[in-house]
Amino acid sequence: MAKRIGKLVIYFLLICIGYIYLEPIFEMISKSIMSASDIIDPSIEWIALNPTLDNFGVAARVLKMPGSLINSILFSAGLAILQTIVAAMTGYALSRYKFRGKGFWFTMILLAFIVPVTVLMIPRLIIFITAQNSLGMQLIGTPIPQVLMAVFGQGVNGTILILIFWNFFNLIPYSLDEAAMIDGAGPFQVFFHIAMRLSVSTVLIVFLFAFVWNWNETYQTATYLGGTMDLLPLKLSTFDSMFSSNASSGMGSEGMYKINEAYKMAATLISIAPLLLLYACVQKQFIQGIENTGITGE
Repeated sequence: MAKRIGKLVIYFLLICIGYIYLEPIFEMISKSIMSASDIIDPSIEWIALNPTLDNFGVAARVLKMPGSLINSILFSAGLAILQTIVAAMTGYALSRYKFRGKGFWFTMILLAFIVPVTVLMIPRLIIFITAQNSLGMQLIGTPIPQVLMAVFGQGVNGTILILIFWNFFNLIPYSLDEAAMIDGAGPFQVFFHIAMRLSVSTVLIVFLFAFVWNWNETYQTATYLGGTMDLLPLKLSTFDSMFSSNASSGMGSEGMYKINEAYKMAATLISIAPLLLLYACVQKQFIQGIENTGITGE
């Protein structure tokens, strides 16, 4: 009897926690298919009386699909690949090698994560503007600043990615490295053939984290890129201001389409759909990777 009560309590807590996470998504889906009359009807909360998919078409037009979607995928994936490579090499070096100033650099890596991004933004922007003027080439308004930050370990939440690899490489017995060295393997061969082959799940986890974080990062991206590249999250952040100028063009008389909650929810759902699809495809590997990397504290 006690075990059954314990299971009921656990399931009740899980359902409550699950509801907290799923309720906004369900509400988003519900409102995204509501017509304008359903939105203003106070008696309708969840189930639309006149469901429609036209909201997605209008939202996609404002978000400049599919160009913004393709740009977002390529941009986020490119930065995520660079961050994964740099994080793996940095985490391996901190885990396996002893060198002068190791503690200092480890502290600097942690400090880069502790200091708010807004505090570092102005100094970084000044550096890139100065370099732009000195080199005579365009930096601001291009992906180059974010690519350089990713290469030098200063990408979005780069410290967390480095620590994930550092923690995983600490779990690999050093005797494997010694055995490979006895067989004549050099440092790079040990890294690529021993460490990286054992950390496939960790690579997947780091790449997914980096991809999602770069996808959702709008503050730095808007500062460095501005409006030079159509990215889905940036378009979503300016959805209200872009709606009247984009949604109305070519879709009837002026004022026919007025922004409402349904259009906003449809645009938000379009923006997060690629991330949900990505997670659905790699859910099993993602969960296994988290268990193997020790993120849970085990």
